[in-house]
Amino acid sequence: MVSMESKNNVTEFILRGLTQDKTVAKVCVSLFLVFYATIILGNLLIIITIKTSEQLDSPMYFFWSYLSFVDISYSTVTAPKLIYDLLVEKKTISFVGCIAQMFVGHFIGCTEIFLLTVMAYDRCIAICKPLHYTNTVNKHVCGCLVAASWVGGFVHSLVQTLLAVQLPFCGPNEIDHYFCDVHPLVKLACTDTYIIGVSVAANSGVISLSCFVVLVVSYGVILVSLRTRSSEGRLKAFYTCTSHITVVGLFFGPCIFIYMRPSTTTSADKMVSVFYTIITPMLNPFIYTFRNEEVKNAMKKLWSRKVKRSEK
Repeated sequence: MVSMESKNNVTEFILRGLTQDKTVAKVCVSLFLVFYATIILGNLLIIITIKTSEQLDSPMYFFWSYLSFVDISYSTVTAPKLIYDLLVEKKTISFVGCIAQMFVGHFIGCTEIFLLTVMAYDRCIAICKPLHYTNTVNKHVCGCLVAASWVGGFVHSLVQTLLAVQLPFCGPNEIDHYFCDVHPLVKLACTDTYIIGVSVAANSGVISLSCFVVLVVSYGVILVSLRTRSSEGRLKAFYTCTSHITVVGLFFGPCIFIYMRPSTTTSADKMVSVFYTIITPMLNPFIYTFRNEEVKNAMKKLWSRKVKRSEK
């Protein structure tokens, strides 16, 4: 990393940020502070509720608690820096800091993609093979699936980072984004980036497409299986699956728009990035709990225990 930096004229990058309008920036600071606080508090509440409730010990909630942790981590990669940069005139990030932000962002983001795919597989087994569910998706399998998601995210991010870090940067050093991402970074390289661009798109595209196929197949199998269920069973499965499909759509849609294409940037990229790095992690706790009575009851019990302790 250090040797690479020494070969370049660029030692830091200037981020153009989300907006150049100071009035809009002040409004955005207030909004994103509220959004980020909601992400932290909402997802922490989900994690604490699941970890402290004996009723929420199924694999579905185990995966959900990890998804909440990933959502907190993912938004933390970009949101604090975004909020700070909206308050200052000059928005800079060091070369090493830029590469680190890109690596961690892709690491956690890809982990979330794999985790959402695992959650779809879990629902498929639970609904289609309920008698074999506890044996098929046991604690050991759950742990392995979560570990595999983290490893997959790490490998993907390592490949993306190595592709970007070998490029020469000799100026200009202004990134037209509010955080360091692979496409805006590749655009600044002072060499032909066609092969690198295709490699970056292929790396992201294979993962996105393969996970999307698994998701479509899983929910196709679930829909076919629901035809033989009672109306009550169909309704409960429908609510569970609808929540997950909504979250998948909110996350996969923007990611596919950004990454499943050659290394080009558009004016819409920044707003789309806000959606999957901040808006989606904020909405996930609300989407999953909206029609989930088990979680709502567990939250009520958690709150009542806290009130009783404070009264003593």
